[in-house]
Amino acid sequence: MPASLPRRPRLSALLAALTLATLPGLAGAQSLRELYEAARAFDATYLAAKDNARSAEFRAAQSDALARPSAVATGGASTTQTDLPRSSGLRNSDSLSAAINGRYPLINRANGVTIEQARKSLVSAQADLDAAEQDLILRVTQAYFDVLAAQDALATTRANKAATTEQLASAKRNFEVGTATITDTREAQARFDLGTAQELAAENDLLTKRIALDTLVGRNHVEPRPLALPPVLPAVTPANPEEWVTTADQQHPTVRRARVGLEVAVLETAKARAADAPTLDAVASVGGNNARGSAVALSGTSTSASIGVQFNWPLYTGGATQNRIKETLALEDKSRNDLEAARRAVAQGTRVAYFGVQSGLAQVKALEAAESSTKLALEATQLGYKVGVRVNLDVLNAQRDLYSTQRDLARARYDVLVGSLRLRQASGQLAPADIDSVNRLLAP
Repeated sequence: MPASLPRRPRLSALLAALTLATLPGLAGAQSLRELYEAARAFDATYLAAKDNARSAEFRAAQSDALARPSAVATGGASTTQTDLPRSSGLRNSDSLSAAINGRYPLINRANGVTIEQARKSLVSAQADLDAAEQDLILRVTQAYFDVLAAQDALATTRANKAATTEQLASAKRNFEVGTATITDTREAQARFDLGTAQELAAENDLLTKRIALDTLVGRNHVEPRPLALPPVLPAVTPANPEEWVTTADQQHPTVRRARVGLEVAVLETAKARAADAPTLDAVASVGGNNARGSAVALSGTSTSASIGVQFNWPLYTGGATQNRIKETLALEDKSRNDLEAARRAVAQGTRVAYFGVQSGLAQVKALEAAESSTKLALEATQLGYKVGVRVNLDVLNAQRDLYSTQRDLARARYDVLVGSLRLRQASGQLAPADIDSVNRLLAP
């Protein structure tokens, strides 16, 4: 009966222990929702878009003044000295004047079109803000899972190095007792040295990813919560990509902005045509004048007031109006083509994002099966090495395959979660509430 083999810790337990070793503890870890709220109050790109949308409200309010009455106060003061012939000498006069002039547009088609354009521009600014918010959600989520992926990569690298260290020690013992060749020891040493280099690279990658996340959310030493194990990745709903495309055509900020651009261009043509239309304004004024001096025939104060309407009708503009109309019609065609290009680009991006998530889910299932297979293969190879039917290199290769599969599996899971949000962004549906669906998959 063969001697009993020394008991080894389960590979999954070893990997879990090394993963936890890379984390300072989950008690102080932050959720995705918490970090998104921090980034929302800190990220300069998002805040700039928010300020731009806020300023658009005031720009739209400015145009409302075109339909309201206006008044202007004017005033002046002057002194005059007149040098008359010697017999008369110098004469002077002082004058003070003040007036208030008011105007109220009664008929002005161009003003009405300008007001409507300003309101459309407000809708466009809101679409820009929605796009900035969706981009922020995706950037925070990507940075969040980049850190988790780097942590997993470091954990698997260290687990591989620990297993290689054990295999190196075994090869050395077997060489000393004469049951193995020096080749086994050198192969294990080479794999150990490679593992050390890979560990250093993984540590640096994790540090880089942490810096990126800290910079995005405006905090130091951020610790994201890992996924709860085993994670249950949500399926894509609806399962028909054309339904996503239809939604994107209506809701995506890029399409909305392009559609508003076309509407503004159509209004610009209407405003150009209105340049030939008559305008009618109600006007009123009240003023006073005070004149005194030796040059004034009748000194004293005088007042005046008037009220009426003012009619203007451009009869000939030298061809400016007609050419302006032709220009706006060409720009209208450009805006129409811009809208079509935006719709096509959004539809393509939505389909690509949809099939990307579907492919990612399939990869996760395949890698989960591969993880189970590589675990069994490693255990069988280790047993074969003990009984002499496998060589040391076989064990090292089996270890490498297992940890590489585990690293790829973790990365694939994160890619699916990020991809699901990217799909919602591509279809114009991504909102802060979508973060909660991902947040529920994290460890408590």
